[in-house]
Amino acid sequence: MLRYTLMRLGIFVGCLVVVWGLVHSGLAPRGLGGSNGLWIATLALVISAPISFVALRKERDRASVQVARRVDRMKANFEATAGQEDLADDRARSQAQPREQAS
Repeated sequence: MLRYTLMRLGIFVGCLVVVWGLVHSGLAPRGLGGSNGLWIATLALVISAPISFVALRKERDRASVQVARRVDRMKANFEATAGQEDLADDRARSQAQPREQAS
């Protein structure tokens, strides 16, 4: 997962450098007023998203498999814990019933 994130960040930074160079050389339009930095970052994000989608497909699939494994493991732990809690609750209720009936 960390590998995918770092690769995605690398593609964004690369696009940011290219867009910055294009804007400052005059080949791409500048932002309005003081928004030039925001314009460059937004343009880099828009360009890097489809590149990441295509270039990192295999890495994204690996990351999704890892996430699915973690979710399955957490579900199994939750179900096991819920079963233990149910048994403890049933024991407590069965011990409390004879006392209530004796009163």
